[in-house]
Amino acid sequence: MDLVRNIDKTDKLILACLIENARMPYTEIAKKLNVSAGTIHGRVKKLEKRKIITGATLKINYETVGYTFTAYVGVILGRTIESEKIIKKITLIPEVTVASVISGQYGILCKVRCKNTKHAKNIIYKINNINGVLRTESMISLEESINDKERLFKSIFET
Repeated sequence: MDLVRNIDKTDKLILACLIENARMPYTEIAKKLNVSAGTIHGRVKKLEKRKIITGATLKINYETVGYTFTAYVGVILGRTIESEKIIKKITLIPEVTVASVISGQYGILCKVRCKNTKHAKNIIYKINNINGVLRTESMISLEESINDKERLFKSIFET
């Protein structure tokens, strides 16, 4: 069953509002869409039940809280089969905000948020010290130019 075809215009508009602001009150969405808050509540519950919505997120401004340095760390593994075990160890490092098992040169790619280069060095050393990691390669992010879920949403649900 194609989930996209089973989402009507009202559901799409609700999703668009929530993608714009996950904390938008149902009453505000209801006013925008000219329906009752109960309708919004019921539809959101159905979207959750169908696993189209799996939660709400909060966007953190890392620079404001002093984490101005972002790096991507490619993790080269001794054996790819150990990636799950290594990911479990990486989850113990809070500065790693994203980690993906990938194909190609690296077995795992991590996004690391730090206060400065010294802090980043310490985090990279922690990753390097995990059993099964051969070595890492780091790339400094100069600017996050695109971080946008809305464009993909629109392209998925355009009619």
